Amino acid sequence: MRLFLFPTLLVSLLLPIGGQAQPVPPGADEPRAEDLGTLPEAPAPDEPKTRSAEEAPVETLYRQLAAASSEGEARRIARRIQIVWLKSGSDTVDLLMERAAIALKAENYPLALDLLDSVVTMKPSYAEGWNRRATVYYMRQDFGRSLADIERVLALEPRHWGALSGLAIIQRQLDQEQRALATFRKVLEVYPMLDSARKAVEQLETQLAGKPT
Repeated sequence: MRLFLFPTLLVSLLLPIGGQAQPVPPGADEPRAEDLGTLPEAPAPDEPKTRSAEEAPVETLYRQLAAASSEGEARRIARRIQIVWLKSGSDTVDLLMERAAIALKAENYPLALDLLDSVVTMKPSYAEGWNRRATVYYMRQDFGRSLADIERVLALEPRHWGALSGLAIIQRQLDQEQRALATFRKVLEVYPMLDSARKAVEQLETQLAGKPT
């Protein structure tokens, strides 16, 4: 697997391909599917349906997300950003992504990887293709390849809170608590109302406070 972009960070975190995951500390809150960039199949009942994501520039949406005053408001804005993330500009890539999502839901990881390999080959500038493939590699506990794809996502979209959350989870599983804490704090800079990241920061701060220096 060729290493893409930000090699210092990647090499410092890399496990051998196929390395086994270590359990997350008891009580740790894993991000939900929507936290990692996976959209629900249908809008939430309270989500306004009269406006499309394109009506507000994505930069405006990120500013609104950072300033949201409630979790519900933040979720609605986050969903609009996720819709923007999903738009590849290619009908073929969109179809491959849909099929990969079905395969991932069915836990057919080999098929999902085959489809996503095609996505990133056809559209290497499409951050969500790399993000979805990173998710599949993580589900297979293939941390090395997952980290490589996360680096590609963050090179294309540094504010992708899903990729940042995935990076923090892997750092935490590698017992790199300080790095995980810093990464979760980056998540909160983008998405301050993300409950799973807030809880992770609280847990890591408590955990690190109890460690001898």
